[in-house]
Amino acid sequence: MREHPSVPGTVRQEDPATPFWRGTVLLRIVTLVFAVNTIWFHQNDYKMPGLAWLVAGVMTVWTGVLTYFYGREDGRRGWLVVTDLVLSCALMFSSIPIVGADQLRLQAPLITTLWSSGPVVAGAVHGGRTWGIVFGCLVAASNLFPRGYFDVYLAEDTVLLIGAGLVVGIAADGARRSAERVRQALRAEAAAAERERLARSIHDGVLQVLARVRRRGLEVGGEAAELAVLAGEQEIALRALIATGPVATTPDGETDLRPRLQLLTTGRTQISVPPTQVLVPVSTATELDAAVREALSNVDKHAGEGARAWVLLEDLGGELVLSIRDDGGGIPEGRLAAAEAEGHLGVSQSIRGRVVDLGGTVDLTTGPGEGTEWELRVPVGRTK
Repeated sequence: MREHPSVPGTVRQEDPATPFWRGTVLLRIVTLVFAVNTIWFHQNDYKMPGLAWLVAGVMTVWTGVLTYFYGREDGRRGWLVVTDLVLSCALMFSSIPIVGADQLRLQAPLITTLWSSGPVVAGAVHGGRTWGIVFGCLVAASNLFPRGYFDVYLAEDTVLLIGAGLVVGIAADGARRSAERVRQALRAEAAAAERERLARSIHDGVLQVLARVRRRGLEVGGEAAELAVLAGEQEIALRALIATGPVATTPDGETDLRPRLQLLTTGRTQISVPPTQVLVPVSTATELDAAVREALSNVDKHAGEGARAWVLLEDLGGELVLSIRDDGGGIPEGRLAAAEAEGHLGVSQSIRGRVVDLGGTVDLTTGPGEGTEWELRVPVGRTK
């Protein structure tokens, strides 16, 4: 089923697991035909042949119901998959009165035969490998209990049921992850194209006006010079904004740290980041962004008028290093301890606390007239 596009230039595709659902429906139909033929072939050996045909009718009707609902994206519900499992197991147990305990001990097939493997595949498609394994174990147990014995052939059936659930679940999970990555790439491509269009428009309009205001203000001097400085700062911030890629999240719950930091660029702050993505968990990116903002806020408040700041991000594989340096007057000895005692917790909580909570360390290098440098080291794991 096609859906309306949510991003200009892209089309949302159908559920990536749809081919698996179609395969599940085909499996139910083929195994139903096999089960009905088995009932017809063995009906004279059954203790209750009339009940056997009643079960065949239930299997036929239920297969039709599943064919209808599994063929629709809005019909593939968890409760339906669980109901399929419960009904199939119940029909497997009906083999005890229908076939008879003696015939079952002689390795006679259950009344459902291969039809009962359908819930394992459906569960794996719906819920992935975990559902597939659980469903496989439950169907395997329902295959063993009516017989009352266990041999090498039933062991093979058990392994096949659980293995099928595992393999189909892994394939369904992989299909969904791959489709999400493709959708994310399409969204990023569409967003990048839109940003380029807006960047051209802004460059031809707003940025040129800001640049002209800055030049003329500096030429005129006085209060106009103050406006020129403000216009220059906004020009730099706007250029950084349109040059920064969108902040997006991967299917694994990670985000690129670089765009968050690049947005902090101002006329007095220079941001340097690696040329490639620096993927970290969203929570880690949020905490590091807040810590850097607090450090830059301290530069504005305490480093002195005209102080400049530099932020450097390094990705060392298993560790991120963030350096925030300024050329201000430095922090006098004992000032941080006094500030914390007075209840000013910007450094201890907003910087040290955040980094320590992430399992990292903070080093501070400062001195009167030597500026200040924060070095934040945070371990990061890479998603496999």
